[in-house]
Amino acid sequence: MMIPWGGVGCCLSAAALYLLGRSSGRDAEVLRSVARAGSMKDLAAILDTASKVLPLVVAVSGRVGSDTPLICQQSGMRGVIVEETAEQHFLKHNDAGSWIQDSAVMLSVSKEVPWYLDDGTGRVYMVGARSAAGLILTVASEVFEESGRTLVRGTLDYLQGLKMLGVKRTERVLPTGISLTVVGEAIKDDVGTIRIQRPHKGPFYVSPKSIDQLIMNLGKWAKLYRLASMGFATFGAFLLAKRAIQHFLERKRRHELQKRVLNAAAQRQAREAEGSIGSSDTEPNSKKDQLVLDICVICLEQEYNAVFVPV
Repeated sequence: MMIPWGGVGCCLSAAALYLLGRSSGRDAEVLRSVARAGSMKDLAAILDTASKVLPLVVAVSGRVGSDTPLICQQSGMRGVIVEETAEQHFLKHNDAGSWIQDSAVMLSVSKEVPWYLDDGTGRVYMVGARSAAGLILTVASEVFEESGRTLVRGTLDYLQGLKMLGVKRTERVLPTGISLTVVGEAIKDDVGTIRIQRPHKGPFYVSPKSIDQLIMNLGKWAKLYRLASMGFATFGAFLLAKRAIQHFLERKRRHELQKRVLNAAAQRQAREAEGSIGSSDTEPNSKKDQLVLDICVICLEQEYNAVFVPV
């Protein structure tokens, strides 16, 4: 039986979506259990009374600030994280001989300075925010610089099968003054500085959404994943059941056809035996012992003279 790869693929997709749904639902439950600090002052008090053995995962909100902010070269915006990329855009020949557009990254630079969240009652410094989930950098500027066209440059590019279009430069920044919600492990050093970092085991979010919005969003995705999993599982089971039924009917039809052939062969041999009484001692027995599979499966009487081979 041929393996119904479509049904198998749908069932595997359903399993993957189910696991994603469970993961999103588990993350939502973890966020619900996170301690919420109303202010940085409250967070300092919580850290003073918290256990020194178990990590404290909290959710705080405030505005981004830095003592030494970065300044974007193109837009002039101030930020604490700046990413600069440069992409070379060009046309190239494909195998069919036509021109298609493509691009390649020429430059990718990322800069970050020490920064904090401030809500007016205190500051909380961030450590390793680049690896946090939910971090979105604002596009500060996008500039496309066309390539200079000279006869020599154009000739060389054409011989290489390329046509240079230009360079696209993009700046993405986490600007100062923006409100963020951070979920992570809070620690306090001997000087009294509070930092939030990625916990050894637990959630780590840096997002412009509130904690309630994060929980609602994760719950929504968990529900969508579960519904999609049920849909793929149902369709995959339908494909598998359909192929199994087809295989069963095919075997049943083949069995019935073989039974008909054997019955027809027996009847033919019986007729030949009745018509050859008296001369059976002189005729060779090889014709009587002929294989029953030599009978045509259409008329069930004559010997077959053609075979249909499935492609």
